[in-house]
Amino acid sequence: MGRPRPDTTDQHPPTAPPSDGPHGPSPTTDHPEPAASRSAALQSGAGEVRDGGRARSKAGRRAPAWLRAGLSALLTAAIVAPLAGAAHPAIPAPPPARLAPLTPSTLHAAYEANRADAAEAARMAAADGDGHRAAADRALAAPSRNLLAFDGRGTGLATEVLGDLARADRVAVLVPGSDTSVDTYGRFHRAAAALYGDLGRRAPAGTRVAVVAWLGYRTPGTVSTTVTTTTRADRAAPRLRALVGELHALTPARARISLLCHSYGSVVCGRTAPGLPVDDIVLVGSPGTGADSVAGLHAPARIWAARGSDDWVAHVPHVRADLLGITVGFGTDPVSHAFGARVFDAADADHSGYFTPGSVSLANLARITLGETSEVTRA
Repeated sequence: MGRPRPDTTDQHPPTAPPSDGPHGPSPTTDHPEPAASRSAALQSGAGEVRDGGRARSKAGRRAPAWLRAGLSALLTAAIVAPLAGAAHPAIPAPPPARLAPLTPSTLHAAYEANRADAAEAARMAAADGDGHRAAADRALAAPSRNLLAFDGRGTGLATEVLGDLARADRVAVLVPGSDTSVDTYGRFHRAAAALYGDLGRRAPAGTRVAVVAWLGYRTPGTVSTTVTTTTRADRAAPRLRALVGELHALTPARARISLLCHSYGSVVCGRTAPGLPVDDIVLVGSPGTGADSVAGLHAPARIWAARGSDDWVAHVPHVRADLLGITVGFGTDPVSHAFGARVFDAADADHSGYFTPGSVSLANLARITLGETSEVTRA
């Protein structure tokens, strides 16, 4: 597959699941959605099929009782939880570093500036009494870390590069799911490091690899209303698209880029997919993408999907339903025949286990990234 050119123009049934394992070009702070916006959304009822005030799914069938009850509870929490969270002061942090336009020749200056910004964020968090955040920022500021971007404000954003991006032949971009933030970044980094190590061992002689760990959006909480809608993904999609454009400018023309999308990150990838100039989009532990099929993604890339036998996301109902103007759920199961993805083996991976060193799942993710598609073991 020739290199496409850039376009110029965790979800669980209503019980509390474990959190996900596994910023973008413009920084953002974390603020709750305005109450007025939520009120307008609740009043609009856009796209909803009504029957005597009862919600129906897009297909015209009345939504099941468990879904209607769950949605009502989620909508109540959608109003109360953000307002309660707004009472907690944000952790102080400096604004993102001012950088020259990113090119291969300015990469190391960008890494150095972002490490300095993370070090300052660590000092400010420590002075504010938040030792946990200070330690997380301090780890990102280590001389060995290559930060393409960093924003320590709010829950935090970071884009980290493992490998020599400017010389890479194969690049994997990890897109995380819910409950991923600077505070929990360590586990995301471990997933990226495991993939980078496996790629290095498998890559043919002369093939250079890089991994980009992209925490470029404010991820939803696993137990939250935002994890059931595409709202965060819709906001993240332009940032991910911009990152892909940057990577094309920073890597050699021969480079191939793959998106590896975990859990809610697969919703982000689904919203970014149309026309995206990447070679592969891989969905693992996915609750759905918001599309009914591979064709509905309108992506030139190969689409892959996998789910381990111990992943609780298998129990997520793959539906979409409208209630009071809010669409909840992500549609067709990506590992189903109806969706049409290339389904590969993830063995007994649980929801946080797709990047476990030595696992079947990690081996297949590395093979896809390296373009060794005939070596991928199918489910």
